[in-house]
Amino acid sequence: MRTRTLTFGLYADEQGLAWVRRLVQEAAASRSARIVRETVAHTLPGSELSTADVYGMLAEQWAWEHPGQSGGAREPVELRVHVVCSLRTWRAIRKTVIRNMCPEGTAPHVCRVPWIAA
Repeated sequence: MRTRTLTFGLYADEQGLAWVRRLVQEAAASRSARIVRETVAHTLPGSELSTADVYGMLAEQWAWEHPGQSGGAREPVELRVHVVCSLRTWRAIRKTVIRNMCPEGTAPHVCRVPWIAA
């Protein structure tokens, strides 16, 4: 078993971030994986880029999907979750989280929390 990292760029407020964290925790628990650390970054480690520089397109996605509405307290952030598990389990957790964040699949829809998986 190794420590592996799940990384998601999000355009979220505290409630949206908590929802995604809960999805990751539930997916990891269902596969007996152990979360050893979670970090939420506003600047990317080892880089001068901010999360707004890297994930700014998520704010644009929100604006396009919700014309005329304010994003409120939403901001671009990067969620990194470090999980002790096998590669197979990591892939299953990642797939489950993505499926739950985007249950409509590739059909046109509006995301609850605009996201990108890294």
